[in-house]
Amino acid sequence: MKYVEEFRNERAVRVLAAELARAVRHSWTIMEICGGQTHAIVRFGIDELIPPLLTLVHGPGCPVCVTPIELIDKALEIAARPNVTFCSFGDMLRVPGSHGDLFSVKARGGDVRIVYSPLDALALARAMPEREVVFFAVGFETTAPANAMAVYQAKRTNVRNFSLLVSHVLVPPAIETILSSTTNRVQGFLAAGHVCTVMGYYEYEPLAAKYNVPIVVTGFEPVDILEGLLMCVRQLEEGRCEVENQYSRLVVREGNRRAQEIINEVFTVVPRKWRGIGEIPASGLGLRENYQEFDAELRFNVQATTVAESPECISGLILQGLKKPHECPVFGTRCTPEHPLGATMVSSEGACAAYYRYRRQSGQHASRGEQR
Repeated sequence: MKYVEEFRNERAVRVLAAELARAVRHSWTIMEICGGQTHAIVRFGIDELIPPLLTLVHGPGCPVCVTPIELIDKALEIAARPNVTFCSFGDMLRVPGSHGDLFSVKARGGDVRIVYSPLDALALARAMPEREVVFFAVGFETTAPANAMAVYQAKRTNVRNFSLLVSHVLVPPAIETILSSTTNRVQGFLAAGHVCTVMGYYEYEPLAAKYNVPIVVTGFEPVDILEGLLMCVRQLEEGRCEVENQYSRLVVREGNRRAQEIINEVFTVVPRKWRGIGEIPASGLGLRENYQEFDAELRFNVQATTVAESPECISGLILQGLKKPHECPVFGTRCTPEHPLGATMVSSEGACAAYYRYRRQSGQHASRGEQR
């Protein structure tokens, strides 16, 4: 396939791997932010091609994974109501709350539907004015423009039976939380290319300067990731701490200004709890006051609760790059995609799901660096 195969070309991959081996002179730990990058690394064995001095750790780059149990429970409560049609992307239906998941609500007769866009949910609201249609707005900055546009259109066209259950999170505050932690081990980042297509990368520049850490905006194919790693390693070896753009075929520094405008029109920055990490100030998006009539939490008056994580699940440590999935004692046994203890196993972009799918066989859990 054009625009894909060239970024999976074996010769190009091996050339970049050889260049990376020549560039690395010291031990470095680099975190990829996006779960899509994590899956590519594990699926294509990129961590097995890199030099032993280089360690890759996996970050909180899956919005499904970091959606807190409390919000899942609110989704379950709303979706179970008799007059509600609850719409979501597919991954969210299997994420466990404290008492079941959205599939279990559907099995009990709830009108829970998978849609491919919030605009699909808005169309359902127009077609069924007698029902309340709720869309589960989960995501990083990447999905925020479409969710904002759905609310914007609902207000403009007077669709009053549509609302969002919002769980948007922002990447830069999560990076800062990791870097400011006393347990931080990350020395460089591969930033998520799709987030930066929307937001650009100017927001990362203060972080790189403040924490003396290189950040490289990177794509999702093997060539992209190896090139991003090479750019990051060269900065580390040369003592530079800059923001560079590997994904220049799609990303510009300023991002998509029109998309940012609709986000800023509908959403405002709020504190947000991240599953496994805790509350991070100014790390989420919530509906602005003049759009709060479309806030499902307010419309259905669902109460905030505090729910404890499974004591067996180490997803919080995995999301912060402190542990790998195979280091969890219940990985692949008590915790599987069919019976997940945490969202990093159930999400298609979760690190645990990636290891389960591609590294479950004996002897394949560890990367080259760890095996040494």
